[in-house]
Amino acid sequence: MRRRLQRLRRARPRSRKERELNWDHLQLPASVAAELDTLAEQYGEPLVCAVPMGSRSGQFGPRIRERTLKTEGMFAPIGKPDRYGEVCMVVRRHDGRLITARKAYYPPNTFRLLTGGINHGESVADALLREVHEETGLTVEVQRFLAAASYYPADQSVAPFHTFAFLVDEVSGTLGALDPDEEVAEYHLATPAELPELAARLASLGSSYHSKIEGLWHDWGQFRAVIHELVAEVL
Repeated sequence: MRRRLQRLRRARPRSRKERELNWDHLQLPASVAAELDTLAEQYGEPLVCAVPMGSRSGQFGPRIRERTLKTEGMFAPIGKPDRYGEVCMVVRRHDGRLITARKAYYPPNTFRLLTGGINHGESVADALLREVHEETGLTVEVQRFLAAASYYPADQSVAPFHTFAFLVDEVSGTLGALDPDEEVAEYHLATPAELPELAARLASLGSSYHSKIEGLWHDWGQFRAVIHELVAEVL
């Protein structure tokens, strides 16, 4: 995995002071912040967004965008004890379109970019390539660190949750989920210009509860829409 990552072209190195401004106020573990510094130096500085939820507010420092979500309660994956965050896999196929997917229990016509949890003690880089392989069966090369979003639940006893989005290019393989637990029902290829439409669809989901997301579709959809909007802006 690391060998493949090291083959990629390097972005302009930034000073330590520049790099630290991105992570100081996001309540990231020191080891994660250090790795994100390295990834940003290698693959470009991401768009960073802090997302207070419900009645939560905060001061997040310079060069960090802020967006508030008016959610009503908790939902998965936020608050799950086996992870502190996830990677968002913006997988670009040979024709330039991006892979999105719909899980079997999603509302009709609801597709989104792929995501996968980062295990405690696992590096972001290793989680990215592991999750791409499990959810698509493809071999890829990382091209760009696109965006980082940090979510702050209204219940301050719940730890922040972080999403790190990377653009990866398909190299080889046959598209298909290798992990049946992912419950991928179908894939859909979308152009970057279609991401805002996907985000709008996610943000407009109804308010019914579903056990698979442990919460309301409306809350979950708002949460999922954010990274699509950020990625669309960067691409």
